[in-house]
Amino acid sequence: MDWNHYRFTTVWDLPVGPDTAFTALEHPEDYPRWWPQVRAVTRVDDSTATARFRSFLPYSLVVTLHRHRRDPAARILEAAMSGDLDGWARWTVTPRGGGSRIVYEQEVDVRTALLRRLAVPGRPVFRANHTLMMRSGRRGLTAWLRTV
Repeated sequence: MDWNHYRFTTVWDLPVGPDTAFTALEHPEDYPRWWPQVRAVTRVDDSTATARFRSFLPYSLVVTLHRHRRDPAARILEAAMSGDLDGWARWTVTPRGGGSRIVYEQEVDVRTALLRRLAVPGRPVFRANHTLMMRSGRRGLTAWLRTV
């Protein structure tokens, strides 16, 4: 087992239509407005951005996101990630009842030296950190979409 390799799947059910949810997710530069753990997103060009994340643990991760896939008809957004995390992340938005189901999938390898050294004892804490960040994201996006 590679202790520095992570695969996450998170599901958010939101009370807004799938097109509304997809449109919000298409604009990562707005994420810091509704997702407290996304501290900054800076667009480099139309398909590239840098992002800084920090959840409850006292460290930040910085990644460069390169858009790999944008499919509005299927409501899929996918990006390759490099930097402190190398891998990919994907949003898939589908209708669910009168709202949306958003599935976030991520597969990454940790590249920061400190987190690699702490891989074995820290793994449960790192996974919990990710879970808390994702819960906060769901709450933040729900509130954000009520106001816009």
